[in-house]
Amino acid sequence: MQQHNSSGTIQKVTVFQQQGSGERKIKGIRSYGAGSIELEVVSIEEVLPPVIDDGMEFLPETIEADLVLDFLKHQDLSHDLVALCHRLQIPIISSGKKIPSKWVHTPPT
Repeated sequence: MQQHNSSGTIQKVTVFQQQGSGERKIKGIRSYGAGSIELEVVSIEEVLPPVIDDGMEFLPETIEADLVLDFLKHQDLSHDLVALCHRLQIPIISSGKKIPSKWVHTPPT
C-alpha cells in the first residue's frame, strides 16, 4: 500500500545527474521519501565537450514533475535545464550553482 504525504498526494521529483553526481542524494530520497515521493532519475553518462551550444540534445523534451533537482556538473546543461523548467513552470533546485534566474533556487552547499 502506498503512503502519502500530509497533503494526501505523492510528490513527483525528477533528478538530473551527470556521471553519478547525485547518487548519494538519490539514495537518501529513496530511503527517506519512500511512500511520499515518486522519483525519476535522468542520468547523463557521456563525456561532454567543454562548451555545449544546445543542451537540449541531452535533455528530455518535456518533464512531468512537481520539482526538479539539478546535480549536473556541466553549467551549460544546468542553464538549459533551468530554461526548460521555467518554460514548463516546474520549480528547480540547483544547489551551489550561480544561475541568474528568478525561477531556480540555488542554495549554498
